Amino acid sequence: MAAHGDVMVRLDRIITRSGDGGTTSLSDGSRLPKHHPLIAAIGAVDEANTVLGMVRIEVLPEVLAEELARVQNDCFDLGSDLATPPGGPYEAKIARITAAQVLRLETAAERANAALVPLTSFVLPGGSRSAAWLHLARTTVRRAERDLSAAIAALPERAFNPECLRYLNRLSDLCFIWSRQCNDDGKQDVLWVPGRNG
Repeated sequence: MAAHGDVMVRLDRIITRSGDGGTTSLSDGSRLPKHHPLIAAIGAVDEANTVLGMVRIEVLPEVLAEELARVQNDCFDLGSDLATPPGGPYEAKIARITAAQVLRLETAAERANAALVPLTSFVLPGGSRSAAWLHLARTTVRRAERDLSAAIAALPERAFNPECLRYLNRLSDLCFIWSRQCNDDGKQDVLWVPGRNG
């Protein structure tokens, strides 16, 4: 089970009981309360990755399916990045989110958005199953972004990789664009009608 470079990830024990006191450990062994914004951000990234796994079960355009597989792997890179304070003994052994990964999302967004019909209102989550899952992924990624912003404010002494926040921001936008792509390039979008039921 290779991780980053020549590093191996080995998980022999799943039940450790180390978190029974309400704390969880980062990769350097330091511990934070389970309710800390950084732990919330890492958890939200994991949750978003799980939702993206549900999207991948659906019938998708080939390019989207391939990019989703890359994004799921990126989400583990992101979790690893957030869980590993910079400059420690594991610095050379872990994956960090890079500007190239953020650029890949921007390129995918531009490519997918070019084929969409123009929007005339806000989009309600729904339409196709895959679009609905992508809206759920989008909102989960937005929560991870908020939690990470809170973690950065709560840990001013720690240097955070700025690409992590950028990646989450681009990914949430991309999930929205992909949801429209899964609604026949926006033709099956369910649009908000202000005051419709008033």
